[in-house]
Amino acid sequence: MNSSAQAIPFSSHIVFVDESGDHGLAAVNRDFPLFALAFCVFPKAAYVDEMTPALRRLKVATFGHDLVVLHEHDLRKKEGAFAMMSREPREAFLDALSRVIESAQFTLIAVVIDKRALRMEDPATANPYHLALQFGLERVFRLLAEQGQAERLTHFVVEARGKREDTELELEFRRICEGGNSLGQPLPFRLVLADKRTNSEGLQIADMVARPVALSVLRPGQPNRAMAVLEGKLWRGPDGQTEGYGLKCFPEKNGGPPGSPSGPPPNG
Repeated sequence: MNSSAQAIPFSSHIVFVDESGDHGLAAVNRDFPLFALAFCVFPKAAYVDEMTPALRRLKVATFGHDLVVLHEHDLRKKEGAFAMMSREPREAFLDALSRVIESAQFTLIAVVIDKRALRMEDPATANPYHLALQFGLERVFRLLAEQGQAERLTHFVVEARGKREDTELELEFRRICEGGNSLGQPLPFRLVLADKRTNSEGLQIADMVARPVALSVLRPGQPNRAMAVLEGKLWRGPDGQTEGYGLKCFPEKNGGPPGSPSGPPPNG
């Protein structure tokens, strides 16, 4: 973003972003060959006044304090704060967490990249993270435009991953926002990198949602308790469709040609 962006008033929304899966193409996990990037778009008022205290109350009730940083991996693998938790308390926590997520006011945009197809197309230069980032930023901009926020500065909070990865992310984010997108226009977005130990409720929610969405694409017939909740959070088009709006799959799920990395607008 250039310095003129400093004068832009803040958006009424904030976006938290997290991933699921490895974004590298050197080796593709046969059991989970996808990369997913989840964008949780919160109205700031609802985030501060409702979602944040609700998640903190749940933590205090479960652990006796609110310093536990929730990770989907720890829940799934019974590690970290959940290592010594027996089945019944863990299930009760999962049920309560599902209710917190269900009642939270946010809109979900998720991008799921099939690395198998991408590897066959262009293994030398393709980057699933950068591709997913562009798809996601374009769709978040359209969503915010619907909310009358297209001319305001929106912050995207992303967990830091390492010096090299963070530098690459900042450069790619800037490239997309300076016009390197299918909209062909600047996007008034700013990147905020958060330390992995940051106890951010928004990042923890984003961490919880990325894998269930990816699994719903990988194994559509498999029971998916989390996705049953998240389905109602996905951004929808004028006819109620989620594909191309709240859910972007690349290549397209219908098996059609993948097209260019930027792809057509969802309503195109």
